Amino acid sequence: MDDWIIDDERLSLERKSVLPGEGFFYPDSLEESQKESKAAEAFAEAETVVIADTDADGLGCVALIREAVGEAGLVPAGPHELRQSIEWAEQFAAEGATVFVCDLCPDDSDDIAGIEALAEKTTVRWFDHHQWDDDIAATVREAGVELVVGDSEEVCTTDVALAELDYDFPERFAALAAVTRDHDLWVKEDDRSDDLADYSMWSEPEEYVATIREHGADFPEEVEEYLAERRIEKEALIEKAVERAELREVGEWTVGVTYGRCSQNEVAEALRQQGADAAVIVKPAGSASIRGTETFERAHEVAAQVHGGGHPRAAGCKPHIYDDMLDYAHHWTTRGAVAKQKILDGFENLPPEDEEGIDTDR
Repeated sequence: MDDWIIDDERLSLERKSVLPGEGFFYPDSLEESQKESKAAEAFAEAETVVIADTDADGLGCVALIREAVGEAGLVPAGPHELRQSIEWAEQFAAEGATVFVCDLCPDDSDDIAGIEALAEKTTVRWFDHHQWDDDIAATVREAGVELVVGDSEEVCTTDVALAELDYDFPERFAALAAVTRDHDLWVKEDDRSDDLADYSMWSEPEEYVATIREHGADFPEEVEEYLAERRIEKEALIEKAVERAELREVGEWTVGVTYGRCSQNEVAEALRQQGADAAVIVKPAGSASIRGTETFERAHEVAAQVHGGGHPRAAGCKPHIYDDMLDYAHHWTTRGAVAKQKILDGFENLPPEDEEGIDTDR
């Protein structure tokens, strides 16, 4: 396949909105091989390594850990890469090293299959604030891991790291945690939280960590200029997703549903202003974001039905509906029709909140 076919720079805005980025078209095996090599390098002879999500919250933890302990290798990992990252840590980490796992929550017991072996070889500290299954949390702790899970409605994982690390942090790190929380819990009261969210997504993880270590949440002028330039296209993609959205009545809720490569939080906010209790944003790569409001705080329950998880007002998932490239072609040409329906079925299947046996803490 010619490179120009997947080159983002030559795509019109409309096509860019409905197709995944060029990285999607590279085989997972190639990406995994590259990640394994980088993980091995990060673990090699390092006394401290951090396995972290690469959003603003996960990378905020990396910045705090490096400030507190000095040099620390970084192994970027998403929720679906947790098991592999733990296995790499057990394979490559030095005996007696300290391994932090930050802003990652296992979806099921398979994700932590190697945690006992890792805890025998290293000291493992796990900071998070997602909705944990009680049995999985117990298994992790019984393996010898120091697991600290903050209240997902009150704190972000950067808050947890700030509280748990034995270090006298400069004031800018407390401010960083507060702004990260404003973004991650979707409070949206601090204008700087959008800067953190966008810069963590658009920059390389190491660049982001270096910037927030030095400046906290108050970015230098050159970063602000970079963000302003990138936001021109961002706003256009948001507009496209909002334009193609529809409001669906599901049970007692109004759910805004749309499709596109876009910034999901801003799209969800636009749908909330249109009267949606919840928003579903299906992405061209197959994943989806589910956002709640003060009238719908069960996003994580919907996501759990579609191979995902998260928080009451912010969750993510990827329905298992893609068996070959024809399925993806159908996904792109129908603007995510099958994925949308699978997730809407999750809303439809939610039991009453007061039904006996429901764990309201999950």
